[in-house]
Parts: sequence; C-alpha cells; structure tokens
Amino acid sequence: MKQIITLFSFCLLCSTTALAEPETPIPPAPPIEPINNTTISPAPTVTIEQTNYAAYQLSPGDALEITVWKEEGLQQLQILISPDGTIIFPLIGTVGAAGKTITELKDNLTSRLADYISDPSISVKLLNNQGNSIFVIGKVNKPGQVFSGRRLDVLQALSLAGGLTVFAKEGSISIIRRTGDQVKVFPFDYSDVIDGEDLEQNILLEPGDTVTVP
Repeated sequence: MKQIITLFSFCLLCSTTALAEPETPIPPAPPIEPINNTTISPAPTVTIEQTNYAAYQLSPGDALEITVWKEEGLQQLQILISPDGTIIFPLIGTVGAAGKTITELKDNLTSRLADYISDPSISVKLLNNQGNSIFVIGKVNKPGQVFSGRRLDVLQALSLAGGLTVFAKEGSISIIRRTGDQVKVFPFDYSDVIDGEDLEQNILLEPGDTVTVP
C-alpha cells in the first residue's frame, strides 16, 4: 500500500511540474527593412493653407469663403469670382475682387459693411485658385492648363509644362493674351532668353494667357 501511495505522489509531482513549465516565448517579428536604405513614410497632404497667399492677386474663377462673425446668415459663404472679376455679397451688392489681394478685399468688404453692421469682423479664405491659370500648348512635354499661387513668367510656365520637346521651334514661341475684344501677341525666343539676351521677352503672364510652342 505504501508503494502505491509513493508511486501516486511521484506521478502527481511530475504532472504539476509539466503544467508549471512556461511556454516557449514567440520571438517578435524582425522590423521591416526599408528598400534601398530609404525610409518609407506617407506622402504629406498639401493644402492651400500651407502656401503663403498674402501677395496673391485674386482672379475670375477663384473660390472664396467669407464669414462675418456673429452675423447669422453671413457665416462661411462660399462665393465664386465671376468672369467680370466681381462678387455679389449680401447687403452691399457687387464688389470688385479680381486684381486684389485677400487683405485688400477684406478691407473693402469691412468698409462697405460698416454702413449696415456695427464694427464688422470679417474673414476671407481662399478655397481654390483655379482662376489663376495659364495654358501651354504645342510641343512641350506636358501641355495643358497650369495653375499657380503666384504670377509666372514665360520660362517658369514652360518649366511647369515639362519643358520643350526636341521638335520645338525655340525661336517661334508666342504668348496670346485676350483683353476684352482685343488680342495681343507677344513673341518669345527661348534660345535668346536662355542665353541672357532680350530678357524683356520673359514677361509676367496674366491669368488666361496662352503660351504656344510650334
């Protein structure tokens, strides 16, 4: 009987020891090595607020958000600048916007609203600047519409369009500008300007200008 009890105690001790043994830990997965020693990170989100638009001159087609603080019905009004360069604002009607900076438009609105609202506080936000665009067509690598938050000269516009192709006629580039019923054409010789000659050809472009590269 004593032998049976001793054997039972031995088996119980073995079972308890087996249960008490910790499990073998699973090693953590090794970190993912970057490809070609480069760090992989998400692309930053660029918003229009990240750009300095203090000197930007508004253009037809730009979209604005205007708020008059503490005035019900005048909160976050989204307004598109019309083709004639004006906006229609409650109480004061037609207001010129094209060619003005955001600060200048804000000051104008504040001055005119003061006739209707005591000490108005106004904020003006640029939602998009799609009115400030030019077109580059012809023998460039990326023809089409070019948007910019500031005024561009001809060389800068050509650069944003991917540069000239090998078949482009560098001495026959022209800029077409329509003002009302009038159309003006400005010649541009790419080779001369690159060589530092006749730099006055590298004019500042106006919204709606078309650069043609034959």
